[in-house]
Amino acid sequence: MTFYDREEELTALQEEFTSEGHGFYVLYGRRRVGKTALLKEFCAQHPHIYFLAAEEGETRQRNKLVEKIADRFDERPPRIESWDEALTYLGEKLIDCEDLIVAIDEFPYLVEENGSLPSYIQAFVDETLPETASMLVLCGSSVSTMESSVLGHKSPLHGRRTGQIDLQPFTFQQARLINRYPIHEAIRSFSITGGMPMYLELFDYEEELTTNIQENILSPTSILYNEPEFLLRTELRNPARYRSILEAVALGHTTPNAISGATNIDPGPLSKYLKTLRGLRLLERRVPVTAAKKKSKRSRYRVADPFLRFWFRYVEPNRSSIEQAPDMVLEGTITPDLPNHVSTTFETVCHEALWSAIREGHIPPFSNVGPWWYGEEEIDIVGLDPANDRILFAECKWTHDPVDPALVEDLKAKAEAVRWGPPSREERFALFSKSGFTEDLHEMIDPQWTLFDLSDIDTLLSP
Repeated sequence: MTFYDREEELTALQEEFTSEGHGFYVLYGRRRVGKTALLKEFCAQHPHIYFLAAEEGETRQRNKLVEKIADRFDERPPRIESWDEALTYLGEKLIDCEDLIVAIDEFPYLVEENGSLPSYIQAFVDETLPETASMLVLCGSSVSTMESSVLGHKSPLHGRRTGQIDLQPFTFQQARLINRYPIHEAIRSFSITGGMPMYLELFDYEEELTTNIQENILSPTSILYNEPEFLLRTELRNPARYRSILEAVALGHTTPNAISGATNIDPGPLSKYLKTLRGLRLLERRVPVTAAKKKSKRSRYRVADPFLRFWFRYVEPNRSSIEQAPDMVLEGTITPDLPNHVSTTFETVCHEALWSAIREGHIPPFSNVGPWWYGEEEIDIVGLDPANDRILFAECKWTHDPVDPALVEDLKAKAEAVRWGPPSREERFALFSKSGFTEDLHEMIDPQWTLFDLSDIDTLLSP
Protein backbone atom coordinates (compact mmCIF):
# COMPACT_ATOMS: atom_id res chain seq x y z
CA MET A 1 0.00 0.00 0.00
CA THR A 2 1.32 3.44 -0.95
CA PHE A 3 1.86 5.83 1.96
CA TYR A 4 -0.30 8.95 1.58
CA ASP A 5 -0.39 12.21 3.52
CA ARG A 6 -0.16 11.81 7.34
CA GLU A 7 2.61 14.43 7.30
CA GLU A 8 1.37 15.96 10.55
CA GLU A 9 1.35 12.63 12.38
CA LEU A 10 4.68 11.55 10.90
CA THR A 11 6.26 14.86 11.92
CA ALA A 12 4.96 14.42 15.49
CA LEU A 13 6.57 10.99 15.70
CA GLN A 14 9.83 12.27 14.20
CA GLU A 15 10.02 15.17 16.63
CA GLU A 16 9.39 12.85 19.56
CA PHE A 17 12.18 10.50 18.49
CA THR A 18 14.75 13.25 17.91
CA SER A 19 13.94 15.16 21.10
CA GLU A 20 16.05 14.86 24.24
CA GLY A 21 15.50 11.82 26.44
CA HIS A 22 13.27 8.81 25.98
CA GLY A 23 9.82 8.62 24.40
CA PHE A 24 6.68 6.60 25.10
CA TYR A 25 4.08 7.05 22.37
CA VAL A 26 0.60 5.58 21.95
CA LEU A 27 -0.87 5.18 18.45
CA TYR A 28 -4.40 3.88 18.06
CA GLY A 29 -7.50 4.07 15.88
CA ARG A 30 -10.03 2.00 13.97
CA ARG A 31 -9.02 -0.97 11.87
CA ARG A 32 -8.06 -0.09 8.27
CA VAL A 33 -7.34 3.54 9.17
CA GLY A 34 -3.64 3.23 8.30
CA LYS A 35 -1.87 2.89 11.66
CA THR A 36 0.52 0.16 10.51
CA ALA A 37 1.39 2.07 7.34
CA LEU A 38 2.21 5.16 9.43
CA LEU A 39 4.21 3.14 11.94
CA LYS A 40 6.23 1.34 9.26
CA GLU A 41 6.91 4.61 7.42
CA PHE A 42 8.23 6.09 10.66
CA CYS A 43 10.31 3.02 11.54
CA ALA A 44 11.81 2.79 8.06
CA GLN A 45 13.64 6.07 8.62
CA HIS A 46 15.38 5.05 11.88
CA PRO A 47 16.98 2.06 13.64
CA HIS A 48 14.06 0.06 15.00
CA ILE A 49 12.52 -3.14 16.27
CA TYR A 50 9.05 -3.67 14.84
CA PHE A 51 6.92 -6.44 16.32
CA LEU A 52 3.44 -7.30 15.06
CA ALA A 53 1.43 -9.21 17.66
CA ALA A 54 -1.09 -11.85 16.61
CA GLU A 55 -3.89 -13.87 18.16
CA GLU A 56 -1.60 -16.53 19.61
CA GLY A 57 -0.77 -17.89 23.05
CA GLU A 58 1.18 -15.75 25.49
CA THR A 59 4.35 -17.86 25.48
CA ARG A 60 4.54 -17.94 21.68
CA GLN A 61 4.00 -14.19 21.47
CA ARG A 62 6.64 -13.45 24.09
CA ASN A 63 9.18 -15.72 22.42
CA LYS A 64 8.56 -14.03 19.05
CA LEU A 65 9.23 -10.61 20.57
CA VAL A 66 12.43 -11.84 22.20
CA GLU A 67 13.53 -13.32 18.85
CA LYS A 68 12.95 -9.90 17.21
CA ILE A 69 15.09 -8.21 19.87
CA ALA A 70 17.88 -10.80 19.56
CA ASP A 71 17.79 -10.57 15.77
CA ARG A 72 18.25 -6.80 15.94
CA PHE A 73 21.45 -7.29 17.95
CA ASP A 74 22.61 -10.31 15.95
CA GLU A 75 22.64 -12.77 18.84
CA ARG A 76 20.92 -15.99 19.90
CA PRO A 77 17.64 -15.41 21.74
CA PRO A 78 17.90 -16.20 25.45
CA ARG A 79 15.50 -18.48 27.28
CA ILE A 80 12.77 -16.25 28.71
CA GLU A 81 10.05 -17.41 31.12
CA SER A 82 8.06 -14.21 31.82
CA TRP A 83 7.25 -10.75 30.52
CA ASP A 84 9.35 -9.32 33.30
CA GLU A 85 12.38 -11.20 31.96
CA ALA A 86 11.58 -10.24 28.36
CA LEU A 87 11.42 -6.54 29.21
CA THR A 88 14.58 -6.77 31.33
CA TYR A 89 16.36 -8.26 28.30
CA LEU A 90 15.03 -5.46 26.09
CA GLY A 91 16.18 -2.85 28.62
CA GLU A 92 19.70 -4.26 28.77
CA LYS A 93 19.99 -4.01 25.00
CA LEU A 94 18.60 -0.46 24.81
CA ILE A 95 20.96 0.90 27.49
CA ASP A 96 24.00 -0.32 25.54
CA CYS A 97 22.89 0.76 22.02
CA GLU A 98 22.16 3.78 19.87
CA ASP A 99 18.75 5.45 19.93
CA LEU A 100 16.16 2.90 18.82
CA ILE A 101 12.44 2.72 18.10
CA VAL A 102 10.67 -0.25 19.69
CA ALA A 103 7.24 -0.54 18.04
CA ILE A 104 4.72 -3.10 19.24
CA ASP A 105 1.80 -3.27 16.79
CA GLU A 106 -1.60 -4.71 17.77
CA PHE A 107 -0.68 -4.48 21.44
CA PRO A 108 -4.27 -5.41 22.51
CA TYR A 109 -3.64 -9.01 21.35
CA LEU A 110 -0.92 -9.27 24.02
CA VAL A 111 -3.16 -7.77 26.69
CA GLU A 112 -5.86 -10.26 25.73
CA GLU A 113 -3.54 -13.11 26.71
CA ASN A 114 -2.18 -11.45 29.85
CA GLY A 115 -4.10 -8.61 31.46
CA SER A 116 -1.13 -7.84 33.74
CA LEU A 117 1.12 -6.87 30.83
CA PRO A 118 0.45 -3.10 31.23
CA SER A 119 1.89 -3.38 34.77
CA TYR A 120 5.10 -4.94 33.41
CA ILE A 121 5.27 -2.20 30.75
CA GLN A 122 4.77 0.39 33.50
CA ALA A 123 7.82 -0.86 35.40
CA PHE A 124 9.83 -0.82 32.18
CA VAL A 125 8.74 2.74 31.34
CA ASP A 126 9.38 3.99 34.89
CA GLU A 127 12.69 2.31 35.64
CA THR A 128 14.48 1.34 32.43
CA LEU A 129 13.32 3.46 29.47
CA PRO A 130 14.42 6.78 31.06
CA GLU A 131 17.98 5.44 31.17
CA THR A 132 17.94 5.37 27.36
CA ALA A 133 17.21 7.78 24.52
CA SER A 134 15.01 5.22 22.78
CA MET A 135 11.31 5.38 22.00
CA LEU A 136 8.61 2.84 22.79
CA VAL A 137 5.48 2.89 20.62
CA LEU A 138 2.39 0.87 21.51
CA CYS A 139 -0.08 0.60 18.64
CA GLY A 140 -3.54 -0.97 18.53
CA SER A 141 -6.78 -1.28 16.59
CA SER A 142 -8.99 -2.15 19.54
CA VAL A 143 -9.87 1.39 20.54
CA SER A 144 -11.62 0.25 23.72
CA THR A 145 -8.57 -1.76 24.89
CA MET A 146 -6.12 1.04 24.09
CA GLU A 147 -8.26 3.62 25.87
CA SER A 148 -8.79 1.44 28.95
CA SER A 149 -5.58 -0.63 29.30
CA VAL A 150 -3.11 2.01 28.10
CA LEU A 151 -4.66 5.48 28.35
CA GLY A 152 -7.40 5.00 30.96
CA HIS A 153 -7.31 6.43 34.48
CA LYS A 154 -7.26 2.92 35.97
CA SER A 155 -4.42 1.72 33.73
CA PRO A 156 -0.94 1.32 35.27
CA LEU A 157 0.34 3.25 32.23
CA HIS A 158 -1.92 6.25 32.76
CA GLY A 159 -0.04 9.55 32.59
CA ARG A 160 3.24 8.03 31.44
CA ARG A 161 2.97 8.58 27.71
CA THR A 162 4.97 11.41 26.20
CA GLY A 163 2.61 11.63 23.23
CA GLN A 164 -0.33 9.98 21.52
CA ILE A 165 -2.05 9.87 18.15
CA ASP A 166 -5.70 8.92 17.74
CA LEU A 167 -5.48 8.30 14.00
CA GLN A 168 -8.58 9.39 12.10
CA PRO A 169 -9.86 8.45 8.63
CA PHE A 170 -8.89 10.79 5.82
CA THR A 171 -11.01 13.87 5.34
CA PHE A 172 -12.51 14.38 1.89
CA GLN A 173 -9.66 16.77 1.06
CA GLN A 174 -7.04 14.23 2.12
CA ALA A 175 -8.84 11.40 0.34
CA ARG A 176 -8.56 13.28 -2.95
CA LEU A 177 -4.86 12.44 -3.00
CA ILE A 178 -6.11 8.94 -3.87
CA ASN A 179 -9.61 9.61 -5.20
CA ARG A 180 -8.82 11.18 -8.56
CA TYR A 181 -12.37 11.54 -9.87
CA PRO A 182 -13.62 15.04 -10.80
CA ILE A 183 -15.38 16.80 -7.90
CA HIS A 184 -18.92 15.51 -8.59
CA GLU A 185 -17.85 11.90 -8.95
CA ALA A 186 -15.31 12.27 -6.14
CA ILE A 187 -18.09 13.11 -3.69
CA ARG A 188 -20.19 10.18 -4.89
CA SER A 189 -17.22 7.86 -4.57
CA PHE A 190 -16.31 9.21 -1.12
CA SER A 191 -19.86 8.44 0.03
CA ILE A 192 -18.99 4.78 -0.60
CA THR A 193 -15.35 4.42 0.44
CA GLY A 194 -15.23 7.08 3.11
CA GLY A 195 -11.77 8.05 4.30
CA MET A 196 -10.32 4.62 5.01
CA PRO A 197 -7.04 4.38 3.03
CA MET A 198 -7.48 0.69 2.21
CA TYR A 199 -10.98 1.19 0.82
CA LEU A 200 -9.86 4.21 -1.19
CA GLU A 201 -6.98 2.30 -2.74
CA LEU A 202 -9.19 -0.58 -3.87
CA PHE A 203 -11.07 1.65 -6.30
CA ASP A 204 -9.71 2.23 -9.80
CA TYR A 205 -10.35 5.89 -10.59
CA GLU A 206 -9.89 5.29 -14.30
CA GLU A 207 -13.07 3.17 -14.20
CA GLU A 208 -16.71 4.19 -13.84
CA LEU A 209 -18.00 4.35 -10.27
CA THR A 210 -20.57 1.64 -11.01
CA THR A 211 -17.77 -0.66 -12.16
CA ASN A 212 -15.95 -0.10 -8.87
CA ILE A 213 -19.12 -0.89 -6.93
CA GLN A 214 -19.65 -4.09 -8.92
CA GLU A 215 -16.08 -5.34 -8.67
CA ASN A 216 -15.14 -4.23 -5.16
CA ILE A 217 -18.37 -4.48 -3.16
CA LEU A 218 -21.04 -6.53 -4.92
CA SER A 219 -18.74 -9.38 -5.92
CA PRO A 220 -18.82 -12.17 -3.28
CA THR A 221 -15.09 -12.71 -3.84
CA SER A 222 -14.14 -9.06 -3.18
CA ILE A 223 -12.60 -7.87 0.08
CA LEU A 224 -15.33 -5.34 0.84
CA TYR A 225 -18.22 -7.75 0.32
CA ASN A 226 -17.73 -9.22 3.82
CA GLU A 227 -15.64 -6.44 5.36
CA PRO A 228 -18.22 -5.22 7.94
CA GLU A 229 -18.82 -8.77 9.14
CA PHE A 230 -15.07 -9.21 9.58
CA LEU A 231 -14.84 -5.96 11.57
CA LEU A 232 -17.70 -6.94 13.88
CA ARG A 233 -16.45 -10.50 14.43
CA THR A 234 -13.01 -9.16 15.26
CA GLU A 235 -14.31 -6.73 17.87
CA LEU A 236 -17.40 -8.50 19.26
CA ARG A 237 -18.16 -11.99 20.48
CA ASN A 238 -21.86 -11.91 19.53
CA PRO A 239 -22.17 -9.45 16.65
CA ALA A 240 -25.73 -10.30 15.48
CA ARG A 241 -27.54 -7.62 17.49
CA TYR A 242 -24.91 -5.02 16.73
CA ARG A 243 -25.32 -5.79 13.04
CA SER A 244 -29.08 -5.31 13.27
CA ILE A 245 -28.60 -1.94 15.01
CA LEU A 246 -26.19 -0.70 12.34
CA GLU A 247 -28.57 -1.79 9.60
CA ALA A 248 -31.51 -0.05 11.30
CA VAL A 249 -29.57 3.22 11.64
CA ALA A 250 -28.29 3.03 8.05
CA LEU A 251 -31.88 2.63 6.86
CA GLY A 252 -33.01 5.78 8.65
CA HIS A 253 -34.01 4.73 12.18
CA THR A 254 -31.88 7.26 14.02
CA THR A 255 -33.47 7.87 17.42
CA PRO A 256 -33.22 5.39 20.30
CA ASN A 257 -36.97 4.71 20.16
CA ALA A 258 -36.88 4.15 16.41
CA ILE A 259 -33.87 1.85 16.68
CA SER A 260 -35.56 -0.11 19.46
CA GLY A 261 -38.70 -0.52 17.35
CA ALA A 262 -36.79 -1.58 14.24
CA THR A 263 -34.62 -4.14 16.06
CA ASN A 264 -36.99 -5.34 18.82
CA ILE A 265 -34.27 -4.61 21.37
CA ASP A 266 -35.57 -3.15 24.63
CA PRO A 267 -34.34 0.37 25.48
CA GLY A 268 -32.31 -0.83 28.50
CA PRO A 269 -30.05 -3.30 26.69
CA LEU A 270 -30.08 -1.07 23.59
CA SER A 271 -28.28 1.75 25.41
CA LYS A 272 -25.41 -0.63 26.21
CA TYR A 273 -25.18 -1.80 22.59
CA LEU A 274 -25.18 1.80 21.37
CA LYS A 275 -22.41 2.70 23.83
CA THR A 276 -20.30 -0.24 22.63
CA LEU A 277 -20.75 0.71 18.95
CA ARG A 278 -19.79 4.29 19.74
CA GLY A 279 -16.69 3.06 21.55
CA LEU A 280 -15.72 1.10 18.43
CA ARG A 281 -16.15 4.25 16.29
CA LEU A 282 -18.85 2.49 14.25
CA LEU A 283 -21.72 4.68 15.43
CA GLU A 284 -21.83 8.34 16.38
CA ARG A 285 -24.28 10.17 18.60
CA ARG A 286 -25.34 13.60 17.44
CA VAL A 287 -27.26 16.36 19.20
CA PRO A 288 -28.37 19.78 17.91
CA VAL A 289 -25.45 22.19 17.85
CA THR A 290 -27.27 24.51 20.26
CA ALA A 291 -27.83 21.74 22.85
CA ALA A 292 -25.60 20.45 25.65
CA LYS A 293 -24.03 17.24 24.33
CA LYS A 294 -24.14 15.28 27.58
CA LYS A 295 -27.55 16.42 28.82
CA SER A 296 -29.57 16.63 25.60
CA LYS A 297 -32.34 14.09 25.15
CA ARG A 298 -32.70 14.94 21.45
CA SER A 299 -29.94 12.58 20.36
CA ARG A 300 -29.80 10.93 16.97
CA TYR A 301 -27.42 8.25 15.79
CA ARG A 302 -25.55 7.87 12.52
CA VAL A 303 -23.33 5.10 11.18
CA ALA A 304 -19.96 6.80 11.53
CA ASP A 305 -18.30 5.51 8.37
CA PRO A 306 -19.64 6.18 4.84
CA PHE A 307 -18.67 2.70 3.64
CA LEU A 308 -20.50 1.03 6.50
CA ARG A 309 -23.50 3.26 5.83
CA PHE A 310 -23.46 2.15 2.20
CA TRP A 311 -22.98 -1.53 3.07
CA PHE A 312 -25.73 -1.70 5.67
CA ARG A 313 -28.10 0.27 3.45
CA TYR A 314 -27.61 -1.69 0.24
CA VAL A 315 -25.59 -4.87 0.74
CA GLU A 316 -26.79 -6.41 4.01
CA PRO A 317 -30.54 -6.18 3.19
CA ASN A 318 -29.97 -7.60 -0.31
CA ARG A 319 -27.44 -10.37 0.27
CA SER A 320 -29.49 -13.17 -1.30
CA SER A 321 -30.28 -11.08 -4.37
CA ILE A 322 -26.64 -10.02 -4.75
CA GLU A 323 -25.57 -13.67 -4.69
CA GLN A 324 -27.91 -14.40 -7.61
CA ALA A 325 -28.05 -11.19 -9.65
CA PRO A 326 -25.70 -8.38 -8.51
CA ASP A 327 -26.35 -6.34 -11.67
CA MET A 328 -30.07 -6.19 -10.89
CA VAL A 329 -29.38 -4.97 -7.35
CA LEU A 330 -27.04 -2.29 -8.70
CA GLU A 331 -29.42 -1.09 -11.40
CA GLY A 332 -32.72 -1.57 -9.62
CA THR A 333 -31.91 -0.76 -5.99
CA ILE A 334 -28.62 1.08 -5.57
CA THR A 335 -28.45 3.43 -8.56
CA PRO A 336 -31.97 4.93 -8.20
CA ASP A 337 -31.51 5.54 -4.45
CA LEU A 338 -27.83 6.52 -4.44
CA PRO A 339 -28.50 10.31 -4.47
CA ASN A 340 -30.27 9.94 -1.11
CA HIS A 341 -27.24 8.14 0.29
CA VAL A 342 -24.78 10.63 -1.21
CA SER A 343 -26.68 13.60 0.24
CA THR A 344 -25.63 12.60 3.78
CA THR A 345 -21.97 12.53 2.78
CA PHE A 346 -22.41 15.79 0.88
CA GLU A 347 -23.35 17.46 4.17
CA THR A 348 -20.08 16.19 5.67
CA VAL A 349 -18.14 17.56 2.69
CA CYS A 350 -19.94 20.91 3.06
CA HIS A 351 -18.96 21.04 6.74
CA GLU A 352 -15.37 20.55 5.65
CA ALA A 353 -15.65 23.22 2.95
CA LEU A 354 -17.21 25.63 5.45
CA TRP A 355 -14.26 25.25 7.84
CA SER A 356 -11.91 25.82 4.91
CA ALA A 357 -13.83 28.97 3.96
CA ILE A 358 -13.55 30.17 7.56
CA ARG A 359 -9.80 29.52 7.65
CA GLU A 360 -9.32 31.35 4.35
CA GLY A 361 -11.40 34.34 5.49
CA HIS A 362 -14.23 33.97 2.97
CA ILE A 363 -16.76 34.06 5.81
CA PRO A 364 -16.49 35.19 9.46
CA PRO A 365 -15.26 32.68 12.04
CA PHE A 366 -17.59 30.39 13.99
CA SER A 367 -16.38 28.37 16.96
CA ASN A 368 -18.98 25.60 16.85
CA VAL A 369 -20.55 24.13 13.73
CA GLY A 370 -23.06 21.29 13.42
CA PRO A 371 -26.61 20.24 12.51
CA TRP A 372 -29.71 21.59 14.25
CA TRP A 373 -33.19 20.18 14.65
CA TYR A 374 -36.25 20.62 16.78
CA GLY A 375 -39.38 18.56 16.19
CA GLU A 376 -39.89 18.41 12.43
CA GLU A 377 -37.66 21.38 11.67
CA GLU A 378 -34.05 20.73 10.59
CA ILE A 379 -31.13 22.80 9.35
CA ASP A 380 -28.13 21.03 7.84
CA ILE A 381 -25.49 23.35 9.31
CA VAL A 382 -25.65 25.96 12.05
CA GLY A 383 -22.54 27.85 13.10
CA LEU A 384 -22.23 29.64 16.44
CA ASP A 385 -19.95 32.54 17.39
CA PRO A 386 -20.88 33.39 21.00
CA ALA A 387 -18.17 36.02 21.36
CA ASN A 388 -19.83 38.17 18.70
CA ASP A 389 -23.45 36.99 19.01
CA ARG A 390 -23.22 35.78 15.44
CA ILE A 391 -24.99 32.74 14.00
CA LEU A 392 -24.80 31.04 10.59
CA PHE A 393 -27.55 28.99 8.90
CA ALA A 394 -26.67 26.78 5.92
CA GLU A 395 -28.35 24.15 3.77
CA CYS A 396 -26.71 21.53 1.53
CA LYS A 397 -28.58 20.39 -1.58
CA TRP A 398 -27.53 17.37 -3.63
CA THR A 399 -30.23 17.76 -6.30
CA HIS A 400 -30.40 17.66 -10.09
CA ASP A 401 -31.95 21.13 -10.38
CA PRO A 402 -30.40 24.48 -9.42
CA VAL A 403 -31.54 25.84 -6.08
CA ASP A 404 -34.25 28.51 -6.41
CA PRO A 405 -35.56 31.31 -4.11
CA ALA A 406 -37.92 28.93 -2.29
CA LEU A 407 -34.96 27.57 -0.30
CA VAL A 408 -33.97 31.09 0.75
CA GLU A 409 -37.42 31.76 2.18
CA ASP A 410 -37.55 28.33 3.82
CA LEU A 411 -34.18 28.78 5.53
CA LYS A 412 -35.13 32.25 6.79
CA ALA A 413 -38.31 30.82 8.32
CA LYS A 414 -36.46 27.97 10.02
CA ALA A 415 -33.80 30.35 11.32
CA GLU A 416 -36.46 32.12 13.40
CA ALA A 417 -37.10 28.86 15.27
CA VAL A 418 -33.50 28.56 16.45
CA ARG A 419 -33.38 29.89 19.99
CA TRP A 420 -29.84 31.09 20.52
CA GLY A 421 -28.26 34.42 21.35
CA PRO A 422 -29.93 37.79 21.90
CA PRO A 423 -32.65 39.26 19.63
CA SER A 424 -29.98 41.53 18.15
CA ARG A 425 -27.81 38.60 17.03
CA GLU A 426 -26.07 38.90 13.68
CA GLU A 427 -27.41 36.34 11.20
CA ARG A 428 -25.45 34.97 8.25
CA PHE A 429 -26.60 32.44 5.65
CA ALA A 430 -24.92 30.02 3.25
CA LEU A 431 -26.14 27.60 0.61
CA PHE A 432 -24.25 24.65 -0.89
CA SER A 433 -25.57 23.17 -4.12
CA LYS A 434 -24.49 20.40 -6.44
CA SER A 435 -26.30 21.98 -9.39
CA GLY A 436 -25.76 25.66 -8.72
CA PHE A 437 -28.36 28.41 -8.26
CA THR A 438 -31.03 30.09 -10.38
CA GLU A 439 -30.67 33.67 -11.59
CA ASP A 440 -33.71 34.66 -9.48
CA LEU A 441 -31.92 33.47 -6.35
CA HIS A 442 -28.75 35.40 -7.20
CA GLU A 443 -30.81 38.57 -7.66
CA MET A 444 -32.74 38.33 -4.38
CA ILE A 445 -29.93 37.65 -1.88
CA ASP A 446 -27.91 40.29 -0.01
CA PRO A 447 -24.32 40.26 1.40
CA GLN A 448 -25.50 38.21 4.37
CA TRP A 449 -25.63 35.21 2.02
CA THR A 450 -22.73 33.15 0.64
CA LEU A 451 -23.24 30.62 -2.16
CA PHE A 452 -21.07 27.58 -2.81
CA ASP A 453 -21.42 25.43 -5.92
CA LEU A 454 -19.29 22.38 -6.75
CA SER A 455 -16.54 24.47 -8.33
CA ASP A 456 -16.27 26.51 -5.12
CA ILE A 457 -16.10 23.32 -3.04
CA ASP A 458 -13.51 21.94 -5.45
CA THR A 459 -11.34 25.02 -4.93
CA LEU A 460 -11.74 24.99 -1.15
CA LEU A 461 -10.97 21.27 -0.82
CA SER A 462 -8.31 20.70 -3.45
CA PRO A 463 -5.59 18.41 -2.01
